Amino acid sequence: MECRKFEITLVSARNLEVRETHKMKVYAKISIAGDPNMEKRTPVDKKGRANPAWNFTTICIIGKQAVEHDGVLLVITLYCSRTFGDQCIGEVCVSFKELFNRERTLWGRLRTPFSSPKGVGVGKTVNYPVKNGGSNSGGVLKFSYRFGK
Repeated sequence: MECRKFEITLVSARNLEVRETHKMKVYAKISIAGDPNMEKRTPVDKKGRANPAWNFTTICIIGKQAVEHDGVLLVITLYCSRTFGDQCIGEVCVSFKELFNRERTLWGRLRTPFSSPKGVGVGKTVNYPVKNGGSNSGGVLKFSYRFGK
């Protein structure tokens, strides 16, 4: 099976629903199609409260089919770290195909990823609404990404 690199940087979130009683400490889990074996976790942001910032970068290897079919999802779930069990704040789900097509549209054609001398190309930065259940929570998640070969 042909594979490609997918690099994602979780930049920040803003306007998340804030707990009133205690300071909110937010982290995120990144997974492919919700698979816990392909899960990465950001550090906890202890200062941002409703507007956490991570600037956390990770690289995943995905199958070529992931960008050809709508069914393979990037799932980013936000949690509030708590003493007696963490609470899900909301999540962003987006298909790799949509991300791939957005990146292609940005450049008008598929650019050569990781093409700079240090192996770092220019990625695409996007904002997606954070959903809690079936509705928008009012929060927005900002991340950048790029596809490699």
